[in-house]
Amino acid sequence: MARKFLYLVAGVIILVIAAGFVLSIWSKELTRIAFVPSTEFVAPRPLDTNAYQKPEMWLSRPGFGLSDPARWQPAIGGQSGMAQPPSQPLQKFAVFFVHPTSFLDRSKWNAPLEDADSQKIARIYVRGMASPFNRASEIWAPKYRQATFGAFLSDSQAARLAQETAYRDVQQSFAMFLATVGKDTPIVLAGHSQGSLHLLRLLKDEIAGTPITKRVVAIYAIGWPISIEHDLPALGFPACATPAQSGCILSWSSFAEPADPSQLLETYQASIGFDGNPRGNSPFLCTNPLTGGIGGTAPASSNLGTLVPEDSISNGELVIGAVPARCTAKGLLLIGNPPKMGSAVLPGNNYHVYDIPLFWANLQQDVADRAAAWNAIH
Repeated sequence: MARKFLYLVAGVIILVIAAGFVLSIWSKELTRIAFVPSTEFVAPRPLDTNAYQKPEMWLSRPGFGLSDPARWQPAIGGQSGMAQPPSQPLQKFAVFFVHPTSFLDRSKWNAPLEDADSQKIARIYVRGMASPFNRASEIWAPKYRQATFGAFLSDSQAARLAQETAYRDVQQSFAMFLATVGKDTPIVLAGHSQGSLHLLRLLKDEIAGTPITKRVVAIYAIGWPISIEHDLPALGFPACATPAQSGCILSWSSFAEPADPSQLLETYQASIGFDGNPRGNSPFLCTNPLTGGIGGTAPASSNLGTLVPEDSISNGELVIGAVPARCTAKGLLLIGNPPKMGSAVLPGNNYHVYDIPLFWANLQQDVADRAAAWNAIH
């Protein structure tokens, strides 16, 4: 089952194994040399104001039919397929999904939209990570000039400008999304890693305190730590405390045990929160994807389905009850003994790449439940 999803793993191996090897073997300085561009930042020219009216500027959007990667779902019988009929009827809500980093090139600070390799992997990301949202009536996933991987290993002005460039594209695509979906259509915002970072800024700068907040079913900002003290209050939405709650934020960062989150924590502690203060040792939000609430512990029996690839990456299956989930006081999501998910595990038993596949079926159910809860009160 889930052969199409397995291409996600293949693509991620290209991006992550090299990074993981460097992070575990080389010094920080050599890591920067390997991935941080040595060139000056050259600002790409602004996109045309109508750029996102063009279908080719989207990885997923209504009208793509069988070619839409976000409409893929695991099928019964050990096979996988694109745009199969859902097991349940579609629900009326629109998803805006921002994909994670798929560009490692150190010759540029931002990925060109015409870069074939990064676009191919971005499409794979959408297929593997946006597909749990496939009960939505609409799914939109923009292409954008993402910051290269090395931009997150540097605190230089060039790195900040690269991230700003990526955000501006996301901001522009979101404006088009809002202008296109029905005014009474509830919306779900979702992303992973770099995608979540841009999504959180979008919440802070464009959504918090505006009428749009009333339309938001939930925000899935997965794979990016959110400080409960220094980030959450500025975002305009509370953390999701129950699975029946809507208009709230979910986030988690997955580690197997024994976990060594030192690399994540070092970067996090030195970063500046959305309130302008250092995040320091403040705990970050940990949604338990098996319960839909904040923190706590849930056994593997609560896991409705983990998308697990075979070692050969030629096949795989949706496995029920494979992985537990436990939030620590710091905000890490621990998943027990290291599950066999493939070769894209980062140093320290960091399962970042698999944040969504680990809980694929629970995430699919979670968003359906929150959409139903939103509709019940509106």
